[in-house]
Amino acid sequence: MTAQTTLTFEAAYARLEEILEKMNSGKVALEESLKLYEEADKLIVWCSKRLTEAEKKIEVLTKNRDAELVLDPTGKPQTQPFTPSTHSPLTSGQF
Repeated sequence: MTAQTTLTFEAAYARLEEILEKMNSGKVALEESLKLYEEADKLIVWCSKRLTEAEKKIEVLTKNRDAELVLDPTGKPQTQPFTPSTHSPLTSGQF
């Protein structure tokens, strides 16, 4: 999807919120709803990929003083969960 490659994560996320608002309004025809759903699906995949890339980068940067990754009890690199600062349709389970 070429449109998302030029978007920032924040712009793509804002577009997802716009789509959700339209679809929840009940004023969108079925055909337009399907198009919006397809666009949202592509945006979700793209945003998820960007978040995964960011998480991997953070894993590399999260090191202890001996320059080793900090591991959790299962032996995986310790990460911090992504917590959006505002209410989000992706975290509310509405999508």
